[in-house]
Amino acid sequence: MTEPLTLPQYSLAKILAIWAAVAIPMPVMAFWVAPLLSTATGLYLGIVIWGLMILGMIWQFALSCLLLRAEAGPDRQGTWAQRLWLQTPRDPGTGWPRLVLLWWVVPVLIGTFLIEQTGLADALAAPLLWVAPQLALVPAPDLASLAQPQFVGAWWLIPMALVSCLFNYALGEELLFRGVLLPRMNGAFGRWDWAANAVLFGTYHLIRPLTIPAIVLSTMLWTYPCRRFRSVWFALIPHAVEGVVVLALVVALVFGQLTV
Repeated sequence: MTEPLTLPQYSLAKILAIWAAVAIPMPVMAFWVAPLLSTATGLYLGIVIWGLMILGMIWQFALSCLLLRAEAGPDRQGTWAQRLWLQTPRDPGTGWPRLVLLWWVVPVLIGTFLIEQTGLADALAAPLLWVAPQLALVPAPDLASLAQPQFVGAWWLIPMALVSCLFNYALGEELLFRGVLLPRMNGAFGRWDWAANAVLFGTYHLIRPLTIPAIVLSTMLWTYPCRRFRSVWFALIPHAVEGVVVLALVVALVFGQLTV
């Protein structure tokens, strides 16, 4: 049996501080900074929000690099890919890599779709609306808001979308939440580290509060196999599928297929 790497474990205080460092700036930029910049520059509000969200995800990448740099000492075990679980899934019994375990991605993708793209998402949000009806008034940043005639032929939106997807689905959210945090949360949360990671990731989406319950539940489908098989591919692949959809929508928008 191959023994897993011994990774440093973060305290609960450190985990919450990291969450706050990436979660709190997002609604501040979306709801306060973006309207001010839009008014000052005359740029479309949706574009300003999107640009600031990209900056927020780049900050996640920078924070991840800072956290990982602290582990760069001579006593560091394994490669960086192993330390970030960017590896072939490991058999939990033997520790050996088994590519066939990636078949778990199929039910993960199906479950994610059923949770986030059906009426179940609204049902999960209903208790939040019952407790705080004012959440219905929170404007949710949405790519559909860019379906305007002024953006037909705006080719610069495509590289913007590529940068957004790179940092959203790989170098930003996934690197920080699944590559850095998840392998280092066992010390604080024990066997429930995968569930705690899903809660952190869901509540990070403060700019879309009504989506948080659905995101928490669907992310549990990602984090459980990530933790069980010590591989981030169970989160990277579903997130990448979302990125493909986003790119396709942006291309359709630029070609004038989504204008209202």
